[in-house]
Amino acid sequence: MPRALWSGAISFGLVNAPVRMYTAISEHNVHFNLLHEGDAKRIHYRKVTDSGREVADDKIVKGFEVSDGEYVTLTDDEIAAAHVEGDKVIEIHDFVPYDEIDPIVFERTYYLGPAEGSERVYSLLASALATSGLVGIASFVFHDRDQLACLREKDGGLLLERMYFADEIRDGDAVLPERKRTVDKQELKLAIDLIERMQGTFDHARYKDRYRDRLMAIVDKKRKGETITAPEVEERKAPSDLMAALEASLGEAVSRRTAPAAKRKAATKRTPATRKAAAKKPKKTAR
Repeated sequence: MPRALWSGAISFGLVNAPVRMYTAISEHNVHFNLLHEGDAKRIHYRKVTDSGREVADDKIVKGFEVSDGEYVTLTDDEIAAAHVEGDKVIEIHDFVPYDEIDPIVFERTYYLGPAEGSERVYSLLASALATSGLVGIASFVFHDRDQLACLREKDGGLLLERMYFADEIRDGDAVLPERKRTVDKQELKLAIDLIERMQGTFDHARYKDRYRDRLMAIVDKKRKGETITAPEVEERKAPSDLMAALEASLGEAVSRRTAPAAKRKAATKRTPATRKAAAKKPKKTAR
Protein backbone atom coordinates (compact mmCIF):
# COMPACT_ATOMS: atom_id res chain seq x y z
CA MET A 1 0.00 0.00 0.00
CA PRO A 2 1.54 3.36 -1.00
CA ARG A 3 1.91 6.12 1.56
CA ALA A 4 -0.84 8.74 1.52
CA LEU A 5 0.34 12.26 0.65
CA TRP A 6 -2.71 13.96 2.18
CA SER A 7 -5.78 12.96 4.13
CA GLY A 8 -9.04 14.78 4.67
CA ALA A 9 -12.59 14.69 3.36
CA ILE A 10 -14.47 15.55 0.19
CA SER A 11 -17.31 17.92 1.00
CA PHE A 12 -20.29 18.40 -1.32
CA GLY A 13 -23.45 19.90 0.12
CA LEU A 14 -23.84 18.47 3.63
CA VAL A 15 -22.13 15.20 2.66
CA ASN A 16 -18.55 14.37 3.66
CA ALA A 17 -16.47 11.53 2.22
CA PRO A 18 -13.19 10.98 4.13
CA VAL A 19 -10.40 10.16 1.66
CA ARG A 20 -6.65 9.71 1.34
CA MET A 21 -4.69 11.11 -1.59
CA TYR A 22 -1.96 9.16 -3.40
CA THR A 23 0.25 10.10 -6.31
CA ALA A 24 -0.89 8.70 -9.65
CA ILE A 25 2.33 9.53 -11.50
CA SER A 26 5.75 7.86 -11.32
CA GLU A 27 8.09 9.81 -13.58
CA HIS A 28 11.07 7.94 -15.06
CA ASN A 29 13.46 10.84 -15.48
CA VAL A 30 17.21 10.30 -15.76
CA HIS A 31 19.09 12.20 -13.07
CA PHE A 32 22.78 13.07 -13.19
CA ASN A 33 25.10 13.84 -10.32
CA LEU A 34 27.85 16.41 -10.67
CA LEU A 35 31.31 14.91 -10.13
CA HIS A 36 34.89 16.13 -9.92
CA GLU A 37 36.54 15.26 -13.23
CA GLY A 38 39.75 13.90 -11.72
CA ASP A 39 38.49 11.39 -9.13
CA ALA A 40 34.71 11.24 -9.75
CA LYS A 41 33.92 12.51 -6.25
CA ARG A 42 30.46 14.00 -5.73
CA ILE A 43 30.12 17.78 -5.83
CA HIS A 44 28.29 19.23 -2.81
CA TYR A 45 26.82 22.67 -2.27
CA ARG A 46 27.12 24.76 0.85
CA LYS A 47 24.58 27.27 2.12
CA VAL A 48 26.43 30.57 2.28
CA THR A 49 25.58 34.26 2.62
CA ASP A 50 26.40 36.86 -0.03
CA SER A 51 29.71 37.37 1.74
CA GLY A 52 30.58 33.67 1.40
CA ARG A 53 30.10 32.76 5.08
CA GLU A 54 28.61 29.26 5.57
CA VAL A 55 25.34 29.19 7.55
CA ALA A 56 24.01 26.31 9.68
CA ASP A 57 20.51 25.02 8.92
CA ASP A 58 19.13 26.17 12.30
CA LYS A 59 20.19 29.74 11.46
CA ILE A 60 18.27 29.91 8.18
CA VAL A 61 14.87 31.65 8.14
CA LYS A 62 12.31 32.28 5.41
CA GLY A 63 11.98 35.77 3.96
CA PHE A 64 9.73 37.45 1.40
CA GLU A 65 11.22 40.24 -0.71
CA VAL A 66 8.75 43.16 -0.55
CA SER A 67 11.03 45.52 -2.49
CA ASP A 68 14.54 45.42 -3.94
CA GLY A 69 16.74 44.14 -1.10
CA GLU A 70 14.05 44.54 1.58
CA TYR A 71 12.79 41.32 3.17
CA VAL A 72 10.13 40.42 5.70
CA THR A 73 11.08 37.25 7.59
CA LEU A 74 8.38 34.81 8.70
CA THR A 75 8.41 31.83 11.05
CA ASP A 76 6.62 28.58 10.21
CA ASP A 77 3.88 29.45 12.74
CA GLU A 78 3.39 32.86 11.11
CA ILE A 79 3.12 31.24 7.69
CA ALA A 80 0.61 28.73 9.11
CA ALA A 81 -1.64 31.68 10.03
CA ALA A 82 -2.36 32.07 6.29
CA HIS A 83 -4.03 28.65 6.14
CA VAL A 84 -7.66 28.94 5.18
CA GLU A 85 -10.50 27.37 7.11
CA GLY A 86 -10.98 23.73 6.25
CA ASP A 87 -7.37 22.74 5.58
CA LYS A 88 -8.39 19.07 5.59
CA VAL A 89 -11.34 19.46 3.25
CA ILE A 90 -11.66 19.11 -0.53
CA GLU A 91 -14.63 21.43 -0.93
CA ILE A 92 -16.58 20.99 -4.17
CA HIS A 93 -18.00 24.32 -5.39
CA ASP A 94 -19.57 23.34 -8.73
CA PHE A 95 -20.24 20.38 -11.01
CA VAL A 96 -19.44 21.04 -14.68
CA PRO A 97 -19.02 19.10 -17.97
CA TYR A 98 -15.45 17.82 -18.27
CA ASP A 99 -15.11 18.93 -21.90
CA GLU A 100 -15.61 22.57 -20.83
CA ILE A 101 -12.18 22.52 -19.16
CA ASP A 102 -9.16 23.36 -21.30
CA PRO A 103 -6.43 20.71 -20.64
CA ILE A 104 -3.86 23.53 -20.28
CA VAL A 105 -5.10 24.08 -16.73
CA PHE A 106 -4.24 20.57 -15.49
CA GLU A 107 -1.06 20.28 -13.44
CA ARG A 108 -0.88 16.82 -11.84
CA THR A 109 -3.12 13.83 -11.15
CA TYR A 110 -3.68 11.97 -7.87
CA TYR A 111 -5.73 8.96 -6.80
CA LEU A 112 -8.26 9.47 -4.04
CA GLY A 113 -8.91 6.33 -2.00
CA PRO A 114 -11.62 5.96 0.65
CA ALA A 115 -10.63 6.26 4.29
CA GLU A 116 -11.71 3.42 6.56
CA GLY A 117 -15.46 3.48 7.05
CA SER A 118 -16.20 5.83 4.14
CA GLU A 119 -16.46 3.26 1.35
CA ARG A 120 -20.23 3.67 0.99
CA VAL A 121 -20.28 7.45 0.52
CA TYR A 122 -17.12 7.29 -1.61
CA SER A 123 -18.69 4.77 -4.02
CA LEU A 124 -21.90 6.81 -4.08
CA LEU A 125 -20.05 9.96 -5.19
CA ALA A 126 -18.05 8.05 -7.83
CA SER A 127 -21.22 6.45 -9.24
CA ALA A 128 -23.08 9.78 -9.24
CA LEU A 129 -20.27 11.47 -11.18
CA ALA A 130 -20.11 8.61 -13.69
CA THR A 131 -23.88 8.69 -14.23
CA SER A 132 -24.14 12.47 -14.51
CA GLY A 133 -21.13 12.82 -16.79
CA LEU A 134 -19.99 15.80 -14.71
CA VAL A 135 -16.85 16.56 -12.70
CA GLY A 136 -16.48 18.50 -9.47
CA ILE A 137 -14.50 21.76 -9.27
CA ALA A 138 -13.02 21.97 -5.80
CA SER A 139 -10.44 23.71 -3.64
CA PHE A 140 -8.21 22.38 -0.88
CA VAL A 141 -4.94 23.20 0.89
CA PHE A 142 -1.85 21.21 -0.07
CA HIS A 143 1.87 22.04 0.30
CA ASP A 144 0.97 25.15 2.29
CA ARG A 145 -1.07 26.78 -0.47
CA ASP A 146 -4.62 26.89 -1.71
CA GLN A 147 -5.15 24.50 -4.62
CA LEU A 148 -7.77 24.34 -7.36
CA ALA A 149 -8.78 20.84 -8.44
CA CYS A 150 -11.02 18.80 -10.70
CA LEU A 151 -12.60 15.71 -9.14
CA ARG A 152 -13.64 13.00 -11.61
CA GLU A 153 -14.60 9.34 -11.73
CA LYS A 154 -12.40 6.67 -13.31
CA ASP A 155 -12.95 2.91 -13.21
CA GLY A 156 -15.29 3.17 -10.23
CA GLY A 157 -12.87 5.33 -8.21
CA LEU A 158 -12.04 9.00 -7.87
CA LEU A 159 -9.22 11.01 -9.40
CA LEU A 160 -8.17 14.47 -8.31
CA GLU A 161 -6.50 16.61 -10.99
CA ARG A 162 -4.69 19.62 -9.58
CA MET A 163 -5.33 22.71 -11.69
CA TYR A 164 -3.64 26.06 -12.26
CA PHE A 165 -5.60 29.19 -11.33
CA ALA A 166 -6.76 31.39 -14.20
CA ASP A 167 -4.14 34.09 -13.49
CA GLU A 168 -1.36 31.47 -13.74
CA ILE A 169 -2.10 30.73 -17.41
CA ARG A 170 -0.05 32.98 -19.67
CA ASP A 171 -1.65 34.85 -22.57
CA GLY A 172 -0.46 33.31 -25.83
CA ASP A 173 -1.06 36.38 -28.01
CA ALA A 174 2.66 37.19 -28.08
CA VAL A 175 3.64 33.85 -29.64
CA LEU A 176 0.53 32.48 -31.37
CA PRO A 177 -0.15 33.42 -35.02
CA GLU A 178 -2.84 35.85 -36.07
CA ARG A 179 -6.26 34.30 -35.53
CA LYS A 180 -7.70 35.75 -38.74
CA ARG A 181 -4.97 34.47 -41.03
CA THR A 182 -6.45 33.06 -44.24
CA VAL A 183 -5.73 29.46 -45.23
CA ASP A 184 -5.61 28.11 -48.78
CA LYS A 185 -8.70 25.90 -49.28
CA GLN A 186 -6.89 23.23 -51.32
CA GLU A 187 -4.06 23.01 -48.78
CA LEU A 188 -6.66 22.79 -46.00
CA LYS A 189 -8.42 19.91 -47.76
CA LEU A 190 -5.14 17.99 -48.14
CA ALA A 191 -4.24 18.65 -44.50
CA ILE A 192 -7.63 17.33 -43.34
CA ASP A 193 -7.26 14.26 -45.61
CA LEU A 194 -3.82 13.62 -44.09
CA ILE A 195 -5.17 13.92 -40.54
CA GLU A 196 -8.04 11.54 -41.32
CA ARG A 197 -5.64 9.01 -42.90
CA MET A 198 -3.50 9.11 -39.75
CA GLN A 199 -6.50 8.83 -37.44
CA GLY A 200 -6.51 5.92 -35.00
CA THR A 201 -7.38 4.98 -31.45
CA PHE A 202 -5.29 6.10 -28.49
CA ASP A 203 -3.06 3.29 -27.21
CA HIS A 204 -0.98 4.78 -24.39
CA ALA A 205 1.41 1.82 -24.25
CA ARG A 206 2.52 2.44 -27.85
CA TYR A 207 4.42 5.58 -26.91
CA LYS A 208 7.82 5.13 -25.28
CA ASP A 209 10.38 7.52 -23.84
CA ARG A 210 12.84 7.20 -26.73
CA TYR A 211 15.30 9.69 -25.30
CA ARG A 212 15.55 7.84 -21.98
CA ASP A 213 15.99 4.46 -23.74
CA ARG A 214 18.75 5.83 -25.97
CA LEU A 215 20.45 7.56 -23.06
CA MET A 216 20.49 4.37 -20.98
CA ALA A 217 21.95 2.48 -23.98
CA ILE A 218 24.70 5.12 -24.20
CA VAL A 219 25.41 4.75 -20.46
CA ASP A 220 25.72 0.98 -20.94
CA LYS A 221 28.09 1.40 -23.92
CA LYS A 222 30.22 3.94 -22.05
CA ARG A 223 30.44 1.60 -19.06
CA LYS A 224 31.81 -1.08 -21.41
CA GLY A 225 34.43 1.32 -22.72
CA GLU A 226 32.87 1.86 -26.12
CA THR A 227 33.22 5.18 -27.95
CA ILE A 228 30.11 7.30 -28.19
CA THR A 229 29.57 9.45 -31.27
CA ALA A 230 26.68 11.89 -31.40
CA PRO A 231 24.86 11.95 -34.76
CA GLU A 232 24.29 15.23 -36.53
CA VAL A 233 20.79 16.51 -35.96
CA GLU A 234 19.25 18.13 -39.01
CA GLU A 235 17.28 21.28 -38.33
CA ARG A 236 13.69 20.92 -39.48
CA LYS A 237 12.31 23.78 -41.56
CA ALA A 238 8.90 24.63 -42.98
CA PRO A 239 8.50 23.18 -46.51
CA SER A 240 9.16 25.58 -49.38
CA ASP A 241 6.41 23.84 -51.38
CA LEU A 242 3.63 23.17 -48.88
CA MET A 243 1.29 21.56 -51.42
CA ALA A 244 3.95 19.06 -52.56
CA ALA A 245 4.80 18.21 -48.94
CA LEU A 246 1.12 17.58 -48.12
CA GLU A 247 0.64 15.37 -51.18
CA ALA A 248 3.78 13.34 -50.40
CA SER A 249 2.72 12.95 -46.76
CA LEU A 250 -0.73 11.81 -47.82
CA GLY A 251 0.83 9.23 -50.14
CA GLU A 252 2.99 7.86 -47.29
CA ALA A 253 -0.02 7.71 -44.97
CA VAL A 254 -2.00 5.74 -47.56
CA SER A 255 0.95 3.33 -48.02
CA ARG A 256 1.26 2.76 -44.27
CA ARG A 257 -2.46 2.06 -43.98
CA THR A 258 -2.59 -0.36 -46.90
CA ALA A 259 0.69 -2.19 -46.18
CA PRO A 260 -0.51 -4.06 -43.03
CA ALA A 261 -3.75 -5.08 -44.77
CA ALA A 262 -1.86 -6.34 -47.84
CA LYS A 263 0.55 -8.22 -45.59
CA ARG A 264 -2.29 -9.94 -43.76
CA LYS A 265 -3.97 -10.82 -47.06
CA ALA A 266 -0.74 -12.28 -48.43
CA ALA A 267 -0.26 -14.34 -45.29
CA THR A 268 -3.69 -15.93 -45.66
CA LYS A 269 -3.55 -16.37 -49.45
CA ARG A 270 -3.35 -20.06 -50.43
CA THR A 271 -0.68 -21.00 -52.94
CA PRO A 272 -1.02 -23.99 -55.34
CA ALA A 273 1.26 -25.99 -53.03
CA THR A 274 -0.87 -25.29 -49.96
CA ARG A 275 -4.07 -26.05 -51.86
CA LYS A 276 -2.58 -29.39 -53.03
CA ALA A 277 -1.51 -30.27 -49.48
CA ALA A 278 -4.96 -29.40 -48.17
CA ALA A 279 -6.59 -31.64 -50.79
CA LYS A 280 -4.56 -34.63 -49.58
CA LYS A 281 -5.82 -34.25 -46.00
CA PRO A 282 -8.37 -36.94 -45.14
CA LYS A 283 -11.84 -35.62 -44.48
CA LYS A 284 -13.32 -36.10 -41.00
CA THR A 285 -16.28 -38.42 -40.89
CA ALA A 286 -19.19 -37.91 -38.58
CA ARG A 287 -19.55 -40.45 -35.84
